[in-house]
Amino acid sequence: MRLGKRLAHAGVASRRNVEKLIRGGRVRVAGEVVRDPATDVSEDDRVEVDSESIATEPREVWLVNKPEGVVSTAREPGGRPAVTELVDSERRLYPIGRLDVDSTGLILLSNDGELANRLTHPRYQVPKTYRLRLARPPSEQQLERLRRGVDLDDGRTAPARIEHRERELEVTIREGRKRQLRRMAEAVGNSVESLRRIRFGSLELGGLEPGAARRLSADEVEALWKDARAVEDER
Repeated sequence: MRLGKRLAHAGVASRRNVEKLIRGGRVRVAGEVVRDPATDVSEDDRVEVDSESIATEPREVWLVNKPEGVVSTAREPGGRPAVTELVDSERRLYPIGRLDVDSTGLILLSNDGELANRLTHPRYQVPKTYRLRLARPPSEQQLERLRRGVDLDDGRTAPARIEHRERELEVTIREGRKRQLRRMAEAVGNSVESLRRIRFGSLELGGLEPGAARRLSADEVEALWKDARAVEDER
């Protein structure tokens, strides 16, 4: 993690003021003055501001059942409610990936940037499962195209696992493009009426009420790390 980011996350000051502290020579790493906010530091490095030791911010991961109309950002300039407002935490949490404002269901918030990168980077192919309701019952041809992958304006989608019953689909993908499932449905001549994410890796939404949030246990967080490592282990 970069020094400036670590100090900002620890609540020392805003990112801009943290950079001023560092460039002013008031920050030491392992006893040495450091003036570059981009300097990489590990969690084990001793960091001091004005000779006062700064503890590493505890990592938190929260599961939220995002309602429709809530945006998946840390803050919303347009005045719409942000998903971070649904979590009762003193930490600076950020969404891991996104859900469209008109989509609902499971979204993760955390201050662990490394875990967030692992769970969202295409390299790790962490599966996500969604429950969709289509405008019309899909034909077998449409389902087969969705399973094999369809051509979108940003490239062909990877194969998807799909279970269906009339207009209801349960779709598992290992990508995270913008409005991907809605665009996939439109590409095969259908459209999505509602979309809810019910699973992220091994983590399930379960019976959590819309708008509610809960902090993940250490075992659940470790399971997410294993989800991100699973693809590497298969290679």
